[in-house]
Amino acid sequence: MGRVTVIGGGISGLATAALLAADGWSVDLLEQRDEVGGRAGTWEQDGFRFDTGPSWYLMPEVFDHFFRLLGTSAAEQLDLVQLDPAYRVFFEGHADPVDVLTTRARNVALFDAIEPGAGQRLEQYLDSADDALAMAVDHFLYTSFDRPANLAHADVLRRAPQLAGLLGRSLESHVASRFDDVRLRQILGYPAVFLGSSPSRAPSMYHLMSGMDLAGGVLYPQGGFSTLIDAIAALARARGVRIHTGATVIGIDTVATDRLPFVPGARARVEGVTFRTAERIEWIGADVVVGAADLHHLETRLLPEHLRTYPESWWRRRDPGPGAVLAYLGVEGELPQLAHHTMFFTQDWASNFDDVLGRPGRVPDPASSYVCKPSATDPTVAPPGDENVFVLVPVPADVGLGRGGIDGAGDPVIEKTADAAIAQISAWAGVPDLASRIKVRRTVGPGDFAADLNAWSGGALGPAHTLRQSAFLRARNASRHVDGLLYAGSSTIPGIGLPMCLISAELVLKRLRGDRSAGPIAEPTGTTVDA
Repeated sequence: MGRVTVIGGGISGLATAALLAADGWSVDLLEQRDEVGGRAGTWEQDGFRFDTGPSWYLMPEVFDHFFRLLGTSAAEQLDLVQLDPAYRVFFEGHADPVDVLTTRARNVALFDAIEPGAGQRLEQYLDSADDALAMAVDHFLYTSFDRPANLAHADVLRRAPQLAGLLGRSLESHVASRFDDVRLRQILGYPAVFLGSSPSRAPSMYHLMSGMDLAGGVLYPQGGFSTLIDAIAALARARGVRIHTGATVIGIDTVATDRLPFVPGARARVEGVTFRTAERIEWIGADVVVGAADLHHLETRLLPEHLRTYPESWWRRRDPGPGAVLAYLGVEGELPQLAHHTMFFTQDWASNFDDVLGRPGRVPDPASSYVCKPSATDPTVAPPGDENVFVLVPVPADVGLGRGGIDGAGDPVIEKTADAAIAQISAWAGVPDLASRIKVRRTVGPGDFAADLNAWSGGALGPAHTLRQSAFLRARNASRHVDGLLYAGSSTIPGIGLPMCLISAELVLKRLRGDRSAGPIAEPTGTTVDA
């Protein structure tokens, strides 16, 4: 094998490093912050411990497969519990919330109770979702799209008319043709937000996501999502990965393949990476470099212009997806009105999404929001009797909105947005004294995502999953101009979310093995190995 340097210590970087080290590569990982995790970080104050990013554990089969590739299992590495209810939704104009439940049968009954006949239609919808997910796993998620024959597979060709229909129609119209009640439409449409998109912009192929929560339920790793990061980091170290924190990469170093001066369009190969620590500038040689940080940053800041596969002109034609205002709240006393996951959906959803994703965008007023209360499940995240509350309000991906701060010290738009979300929770969920019970408060805005994570345009998730930014139309995971430069993470294929980031790591391994198959790597057999 040879030497690999991974840039970025988020979940995709750690997962890539672990898989490559297990395959025999000598791996160094460089993370600019003082701790690994990236978006999936933690923040603590006064006995409250907050996950700073991902909070939904969906597609457990992807996590299980990843851990089995490393000779272990999700069950061995994580203490997973199923949430009941899976989540709660408050709807503007309706006094009572709706609890989405843990099994397909219970949710079919729930839909039927809200809209007679909707239960049977949900059965058909979920059958279609299961079929679409199986097709995605078999043909689209675990491939780098560098072998056209994979797309000409007999199964894909047989389903071509169905696939064309799912790609040519929006998720919004797909749902609306089957359900009348606005609440049911919103429950089935909201997964588009996980994709950095909206129901009107996401192809209906993504109705496959409803099978994950309505039929498969929602899990939570006790101790928070930092336990997932800790597990993968430990597996990486156990396989020899050298993790360097406080190491900011300032250049990907290349050499011309023909040893002649670079000219536009000429190919080069990676030679190493230059990075900065608190003490000095350092260099590390590499036969392969894996960029697992924000792709816009990697391409436009760490490579010379003539070696960029995705220059600024390419990004100007792309959709960065939403930004977010986050609020981490330590609340005195209990909040039984909130479930582990709670959504607040406004009536005028279309305007909300247009405000967030339009150009130019604006902060919605009123805004839909998402609230996570992990203290409903996990006693370790808050002092006894108190609640840990994480609030997310989608806003435009616009660094000009500013940055957050501690105890209201963030920029005005960020704090105003957080105040409005707190007031919404208070009014809709019936917690009139919520604001006065907040003991710990920290806000985060698009400016923080840009400054702390090098996120393109201050986006919270990654480039949106619109039709032209999905599957083989999404940014590829290998440079066209620099041999040995590969990419992983939410900016590239297959896309946004923790499961997709794990798959992106596997795609790097497949590329280096020369594996051009469309499906997951075969799992090893034999005894599992703990980290």
